[in-house]
Amino acid sequence: MCRKYGISDATFYKWRSRYSGMEVSEARKLRALEDENRKLKKLLAASVLNVSTLKEMLGKNF
Repeated sequence: MCRKYGISDATFYKWRSRYSGMEVSEARKLRALEDENRKLKKLLAASVLNVSTLKEMLGKNF
């Protein structure tokens, strides 16, 4: 099965332990939540960077 889909045995067993017992709809919801979490983390990182840049600029002006 791993050879057919071109994945390693380790990947297969990792996925099996992670998703075993889940329905397809549950796995889709989990993936959607993980994607949303990834996007929110990127937004937070950009926001923190903007805040630190603004603080640096204000510190130089005053």
